[in-house]
Amino acid sequence: MLRIAYVEFPPLTYRSPQGEPAGIFINITRRLVEQAGYVAEFVYLPTSRAYLYLKNGEIDVWPGMTNIPSLKGQILESWASPFSFFLCAWSLSNNEPLTHFDELNGKTVIVISGYTYNGLLGWLKAAEGIRVTEAPSHRAAVEMLKLKRGDYLLDYRSPVRDILSEEEKQLFTEVHVRRRNGAWLFSLANPRAAILREVFDDAYMQLLEQGLVPPVQDKSPGPVMPGFPEQFL
Repeated sequence: MLRIAYVEFPPLTYRSPQGEPAGIFINITRRLVEQAGYVAEFVYLPTSRAYLYLKNGEIDVWPGMTNIPSLKGQILESWASPFSFFLCAWSLSNNEPLTHFDELNGKTVIVISGYTYNGLLGWLKAAEGIRVTEAPSHRAAVEMLKLKRGDYLLDYRSPVRDILSEEEKQLFTEVHVRRRNGAWLFSLANPRAAILREVFDDAYMQLLEQGLVPPVQDKSPGPVMPGFPEQFL
């Protein structure tokens, strides 16, 4: 039995109206677990709790993102990466889009409560001249931007695009900030973490040969918005 965390990050991972784990990343995880010969117990958690449980070993693995500073030395990341995640900045289409990170000075930035943005949230809150306001959900964040309660929304592309109607897409301008990668994160509190990682990577390659999972993604940072703090790449 593997205890697997998942968080609210539609359409990749989320809890369905029936209370079941769902999403593209969840479906691939199920295939991997079956291919590797394990049984999965999915545990729905806030992101901060997923970090804590990875550290103390209450969960074995999390289909999440790579290079999380607070988990350094606490987890092993899979080599296999099925997805890239794109951090973007949204603004109302009749306003100037963000082109350089320095342009956040004097502005209000909407973020999603519970997200750390790979440590970037702390930097934003500490920066002089940048006001940060938190939204409880992606939908709430979009509504706040509509109401001009912030100048920019900083969020990941997948969950925002998933909720925008065709009409709403015309209201906003989306610009790329940086790319991150998805992977399976294994708790080092589990003495079998290295073995589990190897088994998962092997299972991924087996499924890839059958055309059942996406190609392995490039884990390089890729294009980054000018002025983005280098320590969070």
